[in-house]
Amino acid sequence: MIEPKEFLNFLKSRRSIRAFQDKPIPEKEIEMILEAGRWTPSASNRQPWQFIVIKNKDTLKKIARATGYGWFIAEAPIAIAIIGKIRTSHKWYIIDTSLVSMNMMLMAWSLGIGTCWIGSINKDKAKKILELGDNDYLLTVLPFGYIRGNIPELTYRNPLNKIIKEI
Repeated sequence: MIEPKEFLNFLKSRRSIRAFQDKPIPEKEIEMILEAGRWTPSASNRQPWQFIVIKNKDTLKKIARATGYGWFIAEAPIAIAIIGKIRTSHKWYIIDTSLVSMNMMLMAWSLGIGTCWIGSINKDKAKKILELGDNDYLLTVLPFGYIRGNIPELTYRNPLNKIIKEI
């Protein structure tokens, strides 16, 4: 097990990264990110997900254009689309795949690889680019790459006494 304070410090160190080096990510590290996603807990262990690893630069550019604020996807060496399989777990696929994304983001950070959650995306346009069907829910497309420039400063977090209520 990891020491709890070390783990909390690791969580606090994670940042959203929007600038990537033009440097490929080794396959073994991509596999570790995918494994972190695969080992995510899910409701009734249904594992309602699929991952699409996008390495093709033209596809990365098309996906970047389908976002409202994800222009930096085009600069990433890879991106991973996280797809929820609606019929596999019709009540929980969004929550389960959201957990997947965090596992992947944390594994990437542990490897010195940056990423950023992409929330603003034209999902219909992106689903066409990725050739997804009606049973496929595109949660997000996470870009991954080695950090270019400085790691962003720590951002403000509300103090615990403002977000906790005991009953």
